[in-house]
Amino acid sequence: MLRISILKKTKNELKIEIEGEGHTFCNLLQHALLEDKSVEIAGYDIPHPLVGKPILQLRTRGGRSPERALVKALDRISQLSNEFVQEFEKATRPR
Repeated sequence: MLRISILKKTKNELKIEIEGEGHTFCNLLQHALLEDKSVEIAGYDIPHPLVGKPILQLRTRGGRSPERALVKALDRISQLSNEFVQEFEKATRPR
């Protein structure tokens, strides 16, 4: 089960705990965040590998809210996933 807890929230910083996810999703999210020029810092840590509660930290610049940057990154991941499904379905159609 996925559960998100906000650990810190300021005008340009957001720190959240993502229970139920691991390196795979967090690494993808970190890379999507870093593609945004308004994101100054994006990274995550999994303090204890057996507990599996990654902590994602994000800082923005230029007056952009970290929440908006996070939503934009998640939208990009969703679009990429949809594009992958479409291309995979094309590639696996009988010829």
